[in-house]
Amino acid sequence: MSTTNTPTTDTAREVDVTAHDLPLACPRPGSPLWARHPRVFLDVLKHDAVACPYCGTKYRFTGEKPKGHH
Repeated sequence: MSTTNTPTTDTAREVDVTAHDLPLACPRPGSPLWARHPRVFLDVLKHDAVACPYCGTKYRFTGEKPKGHH
């Protein structure tokens, strides 16, 4: 998983996720205390990309999608 921070703000982030990161929830484990909010599960497989409704972090699925029920 890679994280890219934009130089203009600390709140706009983009995170690439793979099948290994599923099920996807925000905030991610290990997030700093200031970035914590209620956990929300995000369906990144449906649209290949999704934004967290709390913090705006954009998650983008990369790689091969899992086959079968995950």
